[in-house]
Amino acid sequence: MVWRRRGIFDLFDYLLRDIERELSMFEEELERVMEEAMRSGNVRVERFGPYVYGFSISIGPDGRPVIREFGNVRRGLAGAEVKEEEFEPLVDVMEEDDKVTVVAELPGAEKDKIKVKVGEDYVEIRARNGKKYYKRVALPTKVKPETAKARFNNGVLEIVIEKKEKKKKEGEVELSPE
Repeated sequence: MVWRRRGIFDLFDYLLRDIERELSMFEEELERVMEEAMRSGNVRVERFGPYVYGFSISIGPDGRPVIREFGNVRRGLAGAEVKEEEFEPLVDVMEEDDKVTVVAELPGAEKDKIKVKVGEDYVEIRARNGKKYYKRVALPTKVKPETAKARFNNGVLEIVIEKKEKKKKEGEVELSPE
C-alpha cells in the first residue's frame, strides 16, 4: 500500500519535471525570437488586453446551480469575442422575503460616475471612468423601483429594492376576516 502511494507521487514528480523542462525550453525559444526581432528592427509593439473572464457558481432557489459570467470576453457565433470598451462586473442577486439585494463588484469605479437604473424586473448598472462597466440584471421577482437604495463602498455597489409582493413563508396562510 505504501509503495502504491509513493508510485503516484513519483508520477506527479515526473510530470512536474517534464512540464518545467518544456516551459524552460519555451522561454529560451521566446527569448531567442525576441532578440532576433530586436536586432532586425522589425518590431512592432501593439497593446492587447487586458482580457478578463470569470464566472461564479451558486445554488438558485430551485436547488439548481446558477452560473454567472463576468469580464470583457463573451461567447459569440465565431467563438470568443472581446468587448474592450466595457467590462461586465461580477453581480450577485439575493432574494429575501420582502426585498431583493443586488451586489456588483466595480473595482476602480468612482462613486459619482456610477449610474443605476431600476425597473420592475431589472437593474441596469453603468460606470464610466477609467474602466467602463455595464451590466443589465434580470430580477427574480417584481420590485418597486421607487424604493431602491444604493450604497457604494470600496468598489462594491449594493442596491436594495423592496418587492411588490411580500413572499409568504412556508406554512403561512393569509386569511381575511368575515
